[in-house]
Amino acid sequence: MTPAAEQLLKLLDIEQLEVDLFRGIGSGGETSTRIFGGHVIAQALMAAYRTVPDRLCHSLHAYFIRPGDPAIPVIYQVDRARDGGSFTTRRVVAIQHGKQIFNLSASFHIDEDGFEHQHPMPDVGAPEDWPDRPELRAAQVDKIPEQYRADFLRERPIELREIAPRDFFTPDKASDSNHLWFRMDGATGQGAQMQHCLLAYASDMNLLGSSLRPHGLTWFQGRVMSASLDHAMWFHAPINFADWHLYDLDAPWTGGARGFNRGKIFNQNGQLVASVAQEGLMRLLAKKT
Repeated sequence: MTPAAEQLLKLLDIEQLEVDLFRGIGSGGETSTRIFGGHVIAQALMAAYRTVPDRLCHSLHAYFIRPGDPAIPVIYQVDRARDGGSFTTRRVVAIQHGKQIFNLSASFHIDEDGFEHQHPMPDVGAPEDWPDRPELRAAQVDKIPEQYRADFLRERPIELREIAPRDFFTPDKASDSNHLWFRMDGATGQGAQMQHCLLAYASDMNLLGSSLRPHGLTWFQGRVMSASLDHAMWFHAPINFADWHLYDLDAPWTGGARGFNRGKIFNQNGQLVASVAQEGLMRLLAKKT
């Protein structure tokens, strides 16, 4: 297991302070200057799981309210909204500096049999057909200001391989439809709750970028202010995130300084294990003179 993967597992091992009150580490993971959206989603889901021992999450819906401060821990307060015969509902509020930065509602369901169908997984080639994230970043590092290069090349917990990656700084306009393979070696042997939290963490990766593609934009250009506004996720099937999963992404609409993004996550056997939706801020920045 890589040190970055070990760090992510540590981030998700939140501390219980009181009944229904938990504390999570704010620093580490995907970003160093702010709290990555997937970081707080995963910790909030884990806080909810600490109060639901006997069933798995089937859906979550969340709002990002304020930017997270990585310099201090995040407090998670769980509201036990309902404990029913088949479904359990939890609401989690994440707090820093005495204010809400994020809230999440999650529903948990007993294991039941039912009708089954799914859309097929796209055929985009194997993970080994595409360069990994460190290789892509190493090829672009000379374009990054020197003071940011170490962080740009820093080891991340999620192994990621984009299908047909674009240039970071001079991208052509492209279809909103895009794909990537991802996994985490540290997921080996983890329980079902942790598998859900790890996939929830990773589900925020590259999602908002789908909205930027038709406009010839990336975050590296400094031309657009972007931020996740909300996040929804549905879990469909058992997950082993130590194996490769395909993230099938698109963005059917942008407008009003916002972009709407969707994702379907398949395991390598072609089974649809999760679906994701997110709206994000896309505000054009004034050109520097």
